[in-house]
Amino acid sequence: MQISPTGSKSWVLRTKVGERRRDFGLGGYPDVSLAQARDRAREYKDKILNGIDPVAERQANRSKLISDKAKSVTFEELAQGYIKKQSAEYKTAKQAQKLISHLETYVFPHIGKMAAADIQMPHIVAMLEPIWETKTETATRVRQHVEKILSIAIANKIRTDENPARWRGMLEHSTLPKATKVSKVQHLAALPVDDMPEFWTQLKASQGMGAMALQFIVLTACRSGEARGAKWEEIDLQRKIWTIPADRMKAGKVHEVPLTDEALALLAEVPRLSEYVFTNSRGGQLTDVAVQKAAKKIREGITPHGFRSTFKDWARKHTAYADEVSELQLAHVNNDSTRAAYARDGLIDKRRQLMTEWTRFCEQGHTVHKSATVTAIGGVR
Repeated sequence: MQISPTGSKSWVLRTKVGERRRDFGLGGYPDVSLAQARDRAREYKDKILNGIDPVAERQANRSKLISDKAKSVTFEELAQGYIKKQSAEYKTAKQAQKLISHLETYVFPHIGKMAAADIQMPHIVAMLEPIWETKTETATRVRQHVEKILSIAIANKIRTDENPARWRGMLEHSTLPKATKVSKVQHLAALPVDDMPEFWTQLKASQGMGAMALQFIVLTACRSGEARGAKWEEIDLQRKIWTIPADRMKAGKVHEVPLTDEALALLAEVPRLSEYVFTNSRGGQLTDVAVQKAAKKIREGITPHGFRSTFKDWARKHTAYADEVSELQLAHVNNDSTRAAYARDGLIDKRRQLMTEWTRFCEQGHTVHKSATVTAIGGVR
């Protein structure tokens, strides 16, 4: 028995291992009885006679336990740390939301619950194949995120194999063609201007939250993410203005959107299920897929973002409004000093008139013909 300066007592086996004298702790007294201490001492001596160092064995077992626990960490658990780190580095909340959306839509359903240590190249290929040739740009970004997350697993000794999401030396030898060789698909396909009234008629007859969100996108010429992230608190019914916060805008600046009577009528039909205007069945933010499906049901190859191009084509070719008005409505970045001045002004009244005419065109197919003289930058119509 060994007694410390503080008075605590413990059992110790003092013996030789090779040419060195070693002390092995057998447990504290009275938690470990004399009989138990003697049993442990005999066990240790037997191991020493068989060339096994009890302390080294215990440390190895502890290391193995830690290693086994680390190797059971799932990809989704690792991804949460990656999301937190990336979100802190991104300039806008929209970028973080896009990362989360990509992982939740394209990655977690395939490998989210798998141990990061067990993921192999066939799993990555199976995950990417459905979108590799139809959404090549998205698939490439998804692959890059997955590669970075698995690199974290390797750096932290969670996995020992190579990174199966790396292109060079790994996926380049898979069945996936090189991204630059994939035939270019127009992901932002726009509807021809003349087809807009017929499409609008079918869209208004469509059911579901995705269809309502798409109507709002058309009526405001906003981006899909801006509409899907819209909250009731952002809607000012008195001023007929929708104010989008800077952290949800691509340019990182607050954007005011004039709401036409048609847009307000649409909002009056939307049930208030949560803070979001357009929600999924659980009251959360509507997904991009839901809005895409609404467009696809009416016309294959058309995407929600494409309606911004349709609106721009209509405004440029069929109205007498200066380009700045539609550019401000689209919230495009203004580098020119004169355009920037108009951006500060907002041109809310002019934009409201423009969107009212756009709504009339969608409803009636009536095109406002461009006048012979168009007021340019010096004096916006």
